[in-house]
Amino acid sequence: MSGKTIMKLVQSVALLCLALTPVAAVAQNQFRQIALVNGAIITEFELEQRARFLTLLGSPTGTRADVLDELIKERLRIQATTQAGIELSDEALQTGLTEFAARAELSAEEFVERLEADGVAGETFRDFVTTSLLWRDYVRARFGSTVRIGNEDVDRAVQSIGDNTSIDVLVSEIIIPTPPDSEGEVLALAQEIMSVQSEAEFSEFARQFSATASRDNGGRLEWVPITDLPPQLRPILLALAPGDVTAPLPIPDAIALFQLRSIRERAAPAARYSSIEYATYFIAGGRSPEALARARQVEAQIDRCDDLYGIAKGQPESVLQRYTLPPAEIPRDIAIELAKLDRNEVSTALTRANGSNLMFLMLCGRTPLLADAENAEIDREAVAVQLRNARLSALADTALEELQSDADIVIFD
Repeated sequence: MSGKTIMKLVQSVALLCLALTPVAAVAQNQFRQIALVNGAIITEFELEQRARFLTLLGSPTGTRADVLDELIKERLRIQATTQAGIELSDEALQTGLTEFAARAELSAEEFVERLEADGVAGETFRDFVTTSLLWRDYVRARFGSTVRIGNEDVDRAVQSIGDNTSIDVLVSEIIIPTPPDSEGEVLALAQEIMSVQSEAEFSEFARQFSATASRDNGGRLEWVPITDLPPQLRPILLALAPGDVTAPLPIPDAIALFQLRSIRERAAPAARYSSIEYATYFIAGGRSPEALARARQVEAQIDRCDDLYGIAKGQPESVLQRYTLPPAEIPRDIAIELAKLDRNEVSTALTRANGSNLMFLMLCGRTPLLADAENAEIDREAVAVQLRNARLSALADTALEELQSDADIVIFD
């Protein structure tokens, strides 16, 4: 081999080493240890993957410290479930992956392809779902038999409605439409929202998915007397602690969730009503831009419910309906919207006929309740489910706090 050939070979090797050096440095940085949780390593790569994964899901990622804190909790959950002998079958995992991907109207394989195209490894998705399912089974196995909701518990929650007519609640709402054949996907999304840990997370979901006017404010509503809300909803909210989210509540053409932000007592009891009068005027086209534009035109042309008769003149009688009903008999979704309205105010948050008709809802008036007792039918089963979920969630949070306080956690950055 000539000296010139050797020189070229040396130069080639040198250039190759120079080219590989940055790559090697990046790879080394990616797998740099950033935390140890009882000896289990969390790497820079995992943190970057989780943050990117949450961003692609449209979830609020928070700060770097927030993402790291969630990864630490995830390690603790995995360690606890492993120690308890909780296992996940391949079939259960595949079902979980499929249900999660279905929220984006994709198969699990298609969902992974989309993630990988945006730089998120399939294992990141798999690990995320695996941990969630294992922890759910762990909580049920450990605490399920200890959480018993008896008739007396439901009685107390229901009784609290009558005993707390001077209570106001501060809530946030998310109303997610359910177009035909999408109920499963929307319910899966609602169950994900139910597990949020902060007001900021709930508000971000509201901005993305809620169909109500409050979405622009992150779903946040003003203070409202508890007695203005549907009778079925009151004990559910009163069973929550601030920050908790209700279980998904099915309503016509949608699913609703509420987060309790705060609760307060006022000096005088809130007014209660024997009946509420309201009108519904239906506009074809659902939530299309044309239908919403027509709703705005109608709102600009009227001042009170009586004016709607002129708007509906010449149309089928079914287009305009006017009701005077006790609060307990008003459909839950309509009652929720009416609670936000003053007399002669309008809501266009609801639809009917599988989303094909936009409901123009107008509050005509409220008749104060003169009798001492309120005519209300409470969904006791819904109250019991909410109480059980709230207690399981509280026990799970306490268990995780104990795991975290007992753990040997080292953070390197």
